[in-house]
Parts: sequence; C-alpha cells; structure tokens
Amino acid sequence: QVQLVESGGGLVQPGGSLRLSCTASGSIFRISTMGWYRQVAGNERELVATVTTNGGTNYADSVKGRFTISRDNAKNTVYLQMNSLKPEDTAAYYCNARTAFRAYWGQGTQVTVSS
Repeated sequence: QVQLVESGGGLVQPGGSLRLSCTASGSIFRISTMGWYRQVAGNERELVATVTTNGGTNYADSVKGRFTISRDNAKNTVYLQMNSLKPEDTAAYYCNARTAFRAYWGQGTQVTVSS
C-alpha cells in the first residue's frame, strides 16, 4: 500500500504562483511514475504532469511552459510548481503514484485562481 499526502493549494490571483507538494509513504519502493491530475466538478479527471523515477517528464499542452513537475526521491516527494496561473487552472489537484500493480491517489487539494 502507498499513502499520498498533498499540500500547497489555495487561492491565488491570475498571474500568480503556487507550489503543490505530495509525499508518499508505505510501499514506496514499488513506485515508478508519479504525477498530478486535476478535476473540475462535473468533468473527468485530466492529466497535468507526470515524472518518472529517472526524471523523465510529461505535460498537458495546456500547462506547458507554465508548470514544472519535479521529484525528490530521497524525500519521496513530488512537486508541482505552477506559474502564470489562469482562472481555467482552477480545479481540485490530485497526486498520483503508480506501481506495477495499481495506481494510488491522494485526497486532493483545491487550487482557485481568481481576482
């Protein structure tokens, strides 16, 4: 089992920045890819960014150039630095960790971009 705890969400004005953190515990040795997804009520959860154990990254087109995902394997933590935030980035953001057997999810943290 893997447990994920997120932090760092909140209210920010358009053009502002936030950094999300997600720390994994439990069977962390089994984790390969970690990432962030987001969901607006009534819509499907969508990929934001992922990072592999070796640091390979993948981003949704909508966040390329504005968001940066990184991973500290020593701290079992993945980060999402979000810059130049837009109102359309408003969503619940969920941390994700994958093993060979299944995917795990955090409880979600709300990001609201509004003036």
